[in-house]
Amino acid sequence: MMQKSLFRDLLTGGLNHLPLRAEIGLTILRLGAGLGLALGHGFRKMPPGGDFIDGIGEMGFPVPFIFAWLAALSESIGGLLLAIGLFTRPAALFIVITMGVAAFVQHANDPLFIPDAGPQEGSMQLALMFLIIALAFLLAGSGRFSIDHFLRRPR
Repeated sequence: MMQKSLFRDLLTGGLNHLPLRAEIGLTILRLGAGLGLALGHGFRKMPPGGDFIDGIGEMGFPVPFIFAWLAALSESIGGLLLAIGLFTRPAALFIVITMGVAAFVQHANDPLFIPDAGPQEGSMQLALMFLIIALAFLLAGSGRFSIDHFLRRPR
C-alpha cells in the first residue's frame, strides 16, 4: 500500500491547500510555460531533422538520432503534459534535463544577458527560464487546477 501511495505521489503529487489566487497563478504559469515550450520550440523540432541531429552529435552525445528524439519529445509532449497538468513531475524532470543540456552544453558560451536586447531565440537565458520553471513544478507539483489533482484525490 505504501509503495502505491509513493508511486502515485511521485507521478501526480503536489502542494495542497494553497490560497485560490496562488492556485490560479500556478495554473497560468503552468499553461504559459508548457504551451510556450511545446508550441514555440518542441513541435518545431518534430520530427528531428538532420541539422538538429547533427547538433546533438556535435555536443558529444552517442546515438544522436535517439537523443534528438528524446529532446524533441521532452519539449513537445513534456510541454503539453506540463500545460494540462498530467504527470507534471515526470514531465518537468525531462524538461529540466533537456533545458539543462540546452543551457549548459549547447549554449554554454552564450552570454547570459545581451545588453539592449530582449531574450534571443536559442539563448542560455531562455533555456534557464524553462529549466527554472520546470524545476519549480518538479518540486511543487501541478496545483489544484490540473488533471494530476483529479487523479490524486481519494476515491
